[in-house]
Amino acid sequence: MDVTSPNVARMTNYLLGGKDHYPADRQACERLLAIAPGARSVAEGAHRFLLRVTSHLAREYKVRQFVVFQAGLPNPVDVHQIAQSIDVCSRVVYADDDLLALAHGRALREDGRRTVVVQADPLQAASLLLDPAVRRLVDARLPVAVLMVSVLHQIPQPAHPVGLLERTARLLAPGSFIAASHLVSEDARVRQQADAVLLEATGGRWGRVRTRSEIEPFFGALPLLTPGLVDISQWRPGSDRTAGLGSRAWAEYGGVAMVR
Repeated sequence: MDVTSPNVARMTNYLLGGKDHYPADRQACERLLAIAPGARSVAEGAHRFLLRVTSHLAREYKVRQFVVFQAGLPNPVDVHQIAQSIDVCSRVVYADDDLLALAHGRALREDGRRTVVVQADPLQAASLLLDPAVRRLVDARLPVAVLMVSVLHQIPQPAHPVGLLERTARLLAPGSFIAASHLVSEDARVRQQADAVLLEATGGRWGRVRTRSEIEPFFGALPLLTPGLVDISQWRPGSDRTAGLGSRAWAEYGGVAMVR
């Protein structure tokens, strides 16, 4: 494990107030915060969005299978805890291509029965669903919630998020869902400077921050649940209003689509 170079999973952990980070991660985050002071609250909002989506789909649509891409480091409250508090039989697959996230996830998330951690990135959705470890938990004939929260902006060039969600939807049974979100900024200077920091921090394994208009086509023809594509802190917040709205300079937009 290289602790002298920043790591996105550890950087996110730092922004969320965790303890699994090193000086290089903190320094990269402080550089990002100098460019986008709202980065910490937006990261918190993204995690809370992930948990709200999980709870909503489990309670309102009786979804009992979840696949979480770019799962990152474990958090005090994670998808499997929310889903299994609603139905103990819920099954959760955490996928990541970061070896550190995999190691931590297997130690702290995996139970081998209803929760597993596997190596995959979002572009490998098809092969992931055929993985023997996944097939033991996920019945492809039944609805699945695929969660790609804070994922689309991480997809490195020359790959592109356009079409990814629709391709993934074609792998899923009717009644499934795809939740996804993307960092956005309407300030070209912020986008350029933030991408430079994150490209360096990830050794080039970064996509880019986009404008809201650029991400609107990413869901394609998939029908979105109300309220549609919004600042994720506004997605069915209920009483969960601890993370404030993003700004014009730095926010995360996303939504939840149903597969028909």
